[in-house]
Parts: sequence; structure tokens; C-alpha cells
Amino acid sequence: MAKEYNGSPKINQLGSRRERLTWILGVSGLCILFYMIGAWQNTTTPSTSNPISSIASKCNGPTTRLSSSGSSLDFQAHHQVGFNESSLSTEKFPSCDLKFSEYTPCQDPRRARKFVKVMLRYRERHCPQKKELLRCLIPAPPKYKNPFKWPQSRDYAWYDNIPHRELSIEKAVQNWIQVEGNRFRFPGGGTMFPRGADSYIDDINALIPLTNGNIRTAIDSGCGVASWGAYLLNRNILTMSFAPRDSHEAQVQFALERGVPAMIGVMATERMPYPARAFDMAHCSRCLIPWEQYDGLYLIEVDRVLRPGGYWILSGPPINWKKHYRGWERTQEDLKHEQDAIEDLAKHLCWKKVIEKGDLAIWQKPINHIECIQNRKVYKTPHICKNDNLDAAWYKKMETCITPLPEVSSSEEVAGGALEKWPERAFAIPPRISRGSILGITAEKFQEDNNMWKERLAGYKKIIPPLTQGRYRNVMDMNANLGGFAAALVKYPVWVMNVVPADTQKDTLGVIYERGFIGTYQDWCEAFSTYPRTYDLIHADGVFSTYQDRCDITYILLEMDRILRPEGTVIFRDTVDVLVKVETITNGMRWKSQIMDHESGPFNPEKILVAVKSYWTGAPAQQK
Repeated sequence: MAKEYNGSPKINQLGSRRERLTWILGVSGLCILFYMIGAWQNTTTPSTSNPISSIASKCNGPTTRLSSSGSSLDFQAHHQVGFNESSLSTEKFPSCDLKFSEYTPCQDPRRARKFVKVMLRYRERHCPQKKELLRCLIPAPPKYKNPFKWPQSRDYAWYDNIPHRELSIEKAVQNWIQVEGNRFRFPGGGTMFPRGADSYIDDINALIPLTNGNIRTAIDSGCGVASWGAYLLNRNILTMSFAPRDSHEAQVQFALERGVPAMIGVMATERMPYPARAFDMAHCSRCLIPWEQYDGLYLIEVDRVLRPGGYWILSGPPINWKKHYRGWERTQEDLKHEQDAIEDLAKHLCWKKVIEKGDLAIWQKPINHIECIQNRKVYKTPHICKNDNLDAAWYKKMETCITPLPEVSSSEEVAGGALEKWPERAFAIPPRISRGSILGITAEKFQEDNNMWKERLAGYKKIIPPLTQGRYRNVMDMNANLGGFAAALVKYPVWVMNVVPADTQKDTLGVIYERGFIGTYQDWCEAFSTYPRTYDLIHADGVFSTYQDRCDITYILLEMDRILRPEGTVIFRDTVDVLVKVETITNGMRWKSQIMDHESGPFNPEKILVAVKSYWTGAPAQQK
């Protein structure tokens, strides 16, 4: 007997499916609704009373005490970040001894004495081994004060911040620096410009044009207290000044205290940490570099970093030796031989001597190498390098061969591409990008990057009002990429040291220089070539997710603390788990911090950590 069925099987199946679909949609809708309510309830909306804004806006003097009030963002419930409890315990870092208040780890004079003095190798970077690293906080001098604001800082610095009178005595006649009560004054003098840096620059401007926008970046070797670079800023020329540690006591420290770009550096055996074709102008004013020695090694290195059509300016020995030889305590024959050697080397490099007038001599690099290649039939040395990584400059030895310029199709074409005049150069498509030299970076991506940093800066200004109000002067971008952060800040009274990690897959430092900004290569597993307390603001975008598997990030943060001024600010951008680790470490470094949402809102996995270094100083030495 056949079994009876009530109704059609097809109709029953359709009804069952509709019920299941309705149930699934209902549950999904409720889940989404409750998730959005939970996210809304647990999101802190930035307001005018934001504690980081309050901290930053109050950082105007040494008596300020930092505090963090209000609720902090809590990511644990939302992101389920798993940590060992031991890994989140806060290590309290003690103060180092006051004798380390000017400690420069990779240019420590005590370590330098272990290396040979030939070619100044002992003054190159020699970083401490892991067992030698300090796990303490570098103290400020007992009476440390916040530096003068720019532009007043160009001319004045507090004596207690850099308590060294040596330069005011040693260079008294040359007017480098003077002591006036509790402060230093910088009259703008120099060994070869006794009338002041401004008048000296006017003399240069009478020989080559400095104010038409063609010259934007410069490098000053043996910079002293960087008065040349300080006064070039009035002409919209940004100078990378460098000098060795302790050639004259704390000269680079004085430069940075003035709010002028500078680094510890020396021309010895390794390339300068800058890419090829970086600078529009190079300068040496009695920098005491033996240009004619070692087969012209040092002038060849200047040629590498000089842009096509760039200028090299030399004043001091041996220029105008007939007038100065007695004061230089050298024979006329010796000085004439040195100048003849420099002139001959410049010809071998295919440079053209523009002019020699008074104490100044100026040469110009060719705009391409068409004629220079032909001249190799006459000038056999130096030869043109082959198979060379032109921009490689991190612990790479100098070579006695000419860095080749990119190929051109005519003698009038600028090798590598012509640059726009400043200020248009800052946002024009850099030639390295338009020519496809940077893998994966197109003109469209470059424009997108500019727009992104414009939006990010607008967000920063809300949480850190002093960012664009003169509170900060010396800014460092630890992972500069295309220089978008520096470009977004271009109209404000700051300068940015753009750092490109030395082992990055995309070397963008050449792009940054083509935009008219300055920077350097750096491995953040090592210390930076600067004195303590020389930066007001540090920007770290993705630095710690990049380095967390390479070295102990604790030492990177301790290095940041070393170079950051008391009451200076750090902006971190990274994933939540990385920022939680960073914040835990900085809590033991006397920093006050808060994690905030990405500009686009709470659902972006990237977050922002803003931290402020507390004001504290080392204890004065006990008198016996």
C-alpha cells in the first residue's frame, strides 16, 4: 500500500529554506547592530581637552610637569591581542651617570682611540657591541632649559644646555661664538668670513645665483657651528652641515641647538650617507680636507653626491694663497702645488671652473657625461665606475672612480632629468619617479602619497596643536618613504631630517632630495650620528613593525629618548600589538603617552601613539 504524503515535497522544502534564510539574516543583523553599538561605546572621540593636546601645548618651559588624565583607548576587548603577562611588565629605566650627558654611541671618543688615525678612520662610525649598549636614560645637564624658539635660536643658545666655552676662546678672533652672561651668541662669523656669514653668502651670490630657485639643497663639509647653513635659510636653501665629533668641542651640537640641520660626520674612508646626485651645491670653507691626496678620493666623493650642473665652492687654503700664506704658516710653493693639484683633479672630473675671485673659487659639474666619456681618451684616471650601486652609501667604501651619470640622448639634456625650481620642486613629480627608477612607485602613487600626508597632518594638528605653532623646530622622520611628511610641513618654521632605512627594499632618499629636502640613510639597530637632545619632534611611521624582528626595539626607543629634547614629542604609527609593546617600554622611560584611532576611524587596524618625554635633568655633581 502506497504511503501518503501531505502536500508537495517541493513546497515544503521551499518553506524550510525561507525560514532558515530569515533566521540567518535576523541573527546576522543583530550581530552587526550589537558590534556597532559596542564599537561606538568603546571609542574615545578626540576633543579639545585631549590630554596629549594639553601636554603638548603646555611644553613651554623647564618647570612644566607632564600628566596624562582622561580615559585611554582600550584595545584588548576588541582586538584580542595575546601577550605573556611578563612581556607587558614595565621595566623602569634608571638615569645614566651625568658623564654621559653628551654621549654619542657611534662616535664615542674613547672607542675611537682603538682605531688607526690614518685617513681619520678613528673618527668614522664605530658603534658599540650589544654587550656595551647602555640600558639607561641619558640625562640633561642640571640647569637645562628649552632652547630659544626659531628664528631667535639662530643667534642664541643657553650656556647651561651646552656648557662649553672652548670655541668662544679658540675662535674668538674668527667670531664663531661669544658668551654673554648665561647664554651664547652666534654673530655669524667664520674662519674665512670675518664680516659674517651673510656678507660671505652675498659674495657667493654675486658670482653664482642663489635666489632664483635653482639651488635648493647644499652640503657643508667641516661646518663649524653651521653659520653658513643658518644664513642660507634666508634664501630658501637647505643645507646638510657635518663635522666630526670633537674636532672642535660640540660644534654639531651647537648647530642643532640653534635649530640648524647638522650631523656628526667625516670624510675618511667611507661614503657620506647620502645618495648620488643629491645636492645642488657643495661647500668647504677651510674645512682642512686634503682634496688633492689619495688619488682625489674626497673630491670624487663630492662629485658623486653633487647634482648635474651643481657647484663646488672652496675658500681657505690654498685659494688666494699669495695673500694668506703667512697667516696659514705654509710656504708659497706648498700652497701653489696644492692648488695646481686641485685644479688638475677638477679637470679630470670634467668640472668647469666658473670663477676665482678674492677668497672664493667655484667649479661646476657637467650636466651629463657625454663629453666626459670622450675625455677618458685624454684623462685616463679616474675612470668611470662600472656596475656600481650609485646610491649605496651605508658603510660603503669610497672609490677612486667617477660615479656615472644616467645616459642622455643629447649634450643639452640634464642627466637623470631636470628639476623644477624651488618651491615648485617640493610637489613636482621627481625625475626618479617619472623615469620609473623606483619599483612600484608611479606618478599617481606619488600624488596619492601627498594627499594622504595632507590629511594626516590635518589630524596631527588637532591632537598636537603646537606642531605648526613654532613649538618645534628640529623634526626627524625615522621612515620617510617619499618625504610626504616633510612636504606637508613645508610652510611651517620647521626642518625635517628625512631618514630612509639603509636596508629598505625601496631606496627613496634620492626622491626626497629631488623634492628639495634633505635626509640620510640609517640602520635603526644602531645609534644616529647626533648629540643627545637635538630633536623636538620624532615621527615613526611603521618603524617598529619593520625592526621588531631585527633587533631589540627597547634600544631603538632608548636611542629616541637620547636624541629627543626634554618635553619633546613622538608620533608613532603602527599596528595595535606593536604600539602596545612600545607604550609599555616608554612607560618605564618617563614618557606620557596615549593611543588614538587612525584618522579614518576606529575600524582601521593602524593606530597612532602620541608620547611626550618628561622634563627631568641629571643631578649636579657633588662638591668634595
